[in-house]
Amino acid sequence: MSVEMGCLFAAMVLALLHLTAASFCFKAQVGNRYTVGPRDEDLRPAGLAGRLDRAQRNFLETFPVFVAAVLMGHLLERSGVASTAGVLLYIGGRSAFLPLYAWGIPWLRTFSWNIATLGLVLVMAQLLL
Repeated sequence: MSVEMGCLFAAMVLALLHLTAASFCFKAQVGNRYTVGPRDEDLRPAGLAGRLDRAQRNFLETFPVFVAAVLMGHLLERSGVASTAGVLLYIGGRSAFLPLYAWGIPWLRTFSWNIATLGLVLVMAQLLL
């Protein structure tokens, strides 16, 4: 398996981690009765649950682009130094983003997002080379 495809798998795991963390934290906030019910009250996550929810939504904004870029590179056989570095930066930045957002650390969180976004740009740039 190539580095790019391995990182794509890692990103899928990270997507599930985001979903699980946000879901279980919200459940701890509002209780099991609400989460298994019809949710007519439309309660919003707050505190840690809110941060995990926002982190998940933020991850889901770039995840489809990452998937498309990696698969396009694989199908077109455009793997190279830029895409390899890019997927590693994306996974590294996104892996750091979740705990940094959960802990409410603003500048490092933004820096990790910038690293992940730079990685995504590198993967896409490899498609043009």
